[in-house]
Amino acid sequence: MAPSSTEASAGAGAKPSQPSSSQLDAVRASIRDLIRQPDYDDGSAGPVLVRLAWHSAGTFDAASGTGGSNGAGMRYEAEGGDPANAGLQHARAFLEPIKSAYPWITYADLWTLAGTVAIEAMGGPQIPWQGGRTDFGTTEADQAKIPPRGRLPDGAQGAAHLRAIFGRMGFNDQEIVALSGAHNLGRCHIDRSGFEGKWVNNPTRFSNQYFRLLLANEKEWKRKTLGNGVEQFVYEEEVEDASDEPEEGLMMLPTDMCLISDPVFRTWVETYAADKDRFFVDFSAVFAKLLELGIRRDAQGNVVNEANVQSGYRSAPKKKRSTPG
Repeated sequence: MAPSSTEASAGAGAKPSQPSSSQLDAVRASIRDLIRQPDYDDGSAGPVLVRLAWHSAGTFDAASGTGGSNGAGMRYEAEGGDPANAGLQHARAFLEPIKSAYPWITYADLWTLAGTVAIEAMGGPQIPWQGGRTDFGTTEADQAKIPPRGRLPDGAQGAAHLRAIFGRMGFNDQEIVALSGAHNLGRCHIDRSGFEGKWVNNPTRFSNQYFRLLLANEKEWKRKTLGNGVEQFVYEEEVEDASDEPEEGLMMLPTDMCLISDPVFRTWVETYAADKDRFFVDFSAVFAKLLELGIRRDAQGNVVNEANVQSGYRSAPKKKRSTPG
C-alpha cells in the first residue's frame, strides 16, 4: 500500500494531513466488500453501518456547538455506553479489519464514510461526503468534548419529541421526515432498543417503501405491548390456511406513527410515498448535512475545528478493550 498522506507529512513538527481521494477510494472498496454478512441480520451489515454513522453524528447541539461526528466519541464509555447506542459494537467490529488495513484513517471518518457507502450499496442515493474528521484522545480537554447522553431520539415518543431532538440539531419538519426514511433499512432488536422487528419487507434494500407502508396499512397498524412492557405498532397479514407458516410481520415505532398523525409531517410522508426520486434527492441532502454537523471547513474543504487545527488529522489506534454499546 502506498504511503498515506498522514505518513508522508509526519516530518519534524508536521501535523498529519487529511487523506487523499485515492486513499479514500481504497477504503470505500473495502467497505463495499464487507456489506454482505450471511450470518448477521438479514445477511447484511449495511443497515447497522448506517445506524453507526447516524448515531455518531446525531448528538450535535447547534446552540452549544458540541457533539456530532468529529472525534468519534463513541469509542469511550461516556458516549458508547448510551443505551441508545446498544448494538453498535457490531458495526464497529465489522469495520475493525478496515481500520487495521488502513490505520491512517480516523474512526470518525471511517464510521461516517461507511454509512454513505452502505446506503449506496443497498440501492440508495449517493451521499456527498468529505473527510478530515479527527479522533479524540484521552486528555481531559478531549474527553470534555464528548457529548452527554440523552441526545438521540427515543422511539417511544411522539411528534413533540422529534421536533425537540432534531430541532436541536437544526433540522426542519421536511428534513425530519426525510431522515426518518432511514427506517427503510434494518430491524429493531428487543435486547438493544427494546423494540422488535423490521419496518419493511426487504430491510436491506433502500427505497421509499417505509412511507408507502405507513400510509397503505394506516388502518391496520395495531398497538402491541411486548414482554418488556414496550409498546410498538404491528401489521400482520392473516393466514388463510392454518397449516401455512405465518410470515414475519412488520412493525412501526410510536415516532414512526406520529409522522402520519401530525398533519405537517404527514404531508411529507405522502410526498415521499408517491415520489421515490424526490425522496432520494432529499434524503441524500439531509444525510450529508447530518454527517457534517459540527464540522467547520475552509474554502478548500479542510476541517478547521479547534481540535483538528491543533493536532491535524489524528487517527486513534484501536482500543485494547471494546467499548460497551
